[in-house]
Amino acid sequence: MNKKFKNYLILYLSFLFFISIFVLYTKHNVGNDSTISEWLINYSGGFTKRGIIGEISIFFSRLFDQNLRDIIYIFQLSILGIYYILVYIFFKNLYLERYFLLAVFSPIFLIYPVAETEVLARKEVFIFVLFLLHALIPPSNNNLVRISKLVILPLSVLIWEPIIFYLPLWIFIDLVKFKIKNYDKNLFNEIIFYFPALFLAIIFIINPLTPEEHFKMEQVLNKEFNEVCYMSCALLKSKSSIYQQFEANFGKYSLEVFVRYFLIILIGFGPLFTLMHYSKLKQTKTIFSNKFNLLSIFLFLLSPVLLLFAMGYDWGRWVSISYIMSLITYFYLYKNSFIILNTKKLNSNKLNLLRPKYFLYIFIIYAFTWNPKTVITGDVASFPLYRIIYKFIKIYLL
Repeated sequence: MNKKFKNYLILYLSFLFFISIFVLYTKHNVGNDSTISEWLINYSGGFTKRGIIGEISIFFSRLFDQNLRDIIYIFQLSILGIYYILVYIFFKNLYLERYFLLAVFSPIFLIYPVAETEVLARKEVFIFVLFLLHALIPPSNNNLVRISKLVILPLSVLIWEPIIFYLPLWIFIDLVKFKIKNYDKNLFNEIIFYFPALFLAIIFIINPLTPEEHFKMEQVLNKEFNEVCYMSCALLKSKSSIYQQFEANFGKYSLEVFVRYFLIILIGFGPLFTLMHYSKLKQTKTIFSNKFNLLSIFLFLLSPVLLLFAMGYDWGRWVSISYIMSLITYFYLYKNSFIILNTKKLNSNKLNLLRPKYFLYIFIIYAFTWNPKTVITGDVASFPLYRIIYKFIKIYLL
């Protein structure tokens, strides 16, 4: 069964990557594509958030005298390919517990960016790759883990600074791994490895691009690459202050929005929340004792993400990013035996008592019949797998 799971996972990831090749090719020359707009941000006007990938893209565009969007397309496919390979490596050895399957095939995980193409190959995919690389380091290799934090975290902030909201997940792994207790000196010894990333984040907060610097970046993009600084690129100027980022969402809130996203989170995270509910820390002599349920701990660790929801318009993206970071964290702890999953209680759960064919129906309905839209005002989409295949056939084969 494990071999079958590996084969199905390879097929699924290969299918998503195959579709991504065509979708990104279609998108990469669209003048108002939201993904490309984020990749255009660079340092030509000054040191700014999310500029490093755009700067690298511009460097190679100049080096090989190639169209900037073609270079971006190559980088997008490369990082997506690496991401899918790392996902396979990280999850391939899971045994086929039903909640594991539902968690890995949640519609807010792998299928989501392919279904909502404006999310495909956004810069958070770099964050997932870097976090997976960190999670694949053997826990016994303390020196490499610390070097990874010194390198990967600052790089993550340079690429996509909202990673700071997920820093508690990194710290939680340290607290469990190093068995850190209250006021333990080891706590500071590990926290200092996060200082470079925090320092960069503070620079971005207190030193946004001035209108003059933003104009210089616009001029380079326009004159040298015939590109307009739009959407994400333009928002560096129009939403440069923290208050402006909060203000942009004020008119979007409604009871309908809050109820919709409460249900999206409850259902989308449902299998993972269930696994957390039946799990506890193996080592109890840490800051987190037996008094705390693992689900409660994760909800607490994710609480800073509420600020991201208040500051950003793409609530569907935030849900998906939060899920992926949580899923990797949970399975890192599980695979390395830092937590104990109560399989006896889990196996007596009603879902695990269903006959296989009934579980298959639930699996298909859960994984492939819905997904959240990207923005806060968007409704829930239906049948993402069907729509992906239908669009591909209609656009590329007919």
